[in-house]
Amino acid sequence: MEAKLEAKLSFKYDREADILYINKRPPYPEQESEELGDEVIARLNPETGDIENLEVLFFSTRLLRNDLFELPITADLRLAVKG
Repeated sequence: MEAKLEAKLSFKYDREADILYINKRPPYPEQESEELGDEVIARLNPETGDIENLEVLFFSTRLLRNDLFELPITADLRLAVKG
């Protein structure tokens, strides 16, 4: 059975640029980028194609426009194990 690296999500908001960063790992230059639509950028692992980071552009404006904030992705969320 192949070992699977699991990571906690971190959220960082850049007020000046109005971008919400959602990260499973720190960004790195080799990542590929793909626009998912609705001003959301995914940073992908170049070998597996897995999403490792998301950038939500114009985040505060988006919140003012709608009562609901959705991302165009699916997620398998579980509690992080304290260790």
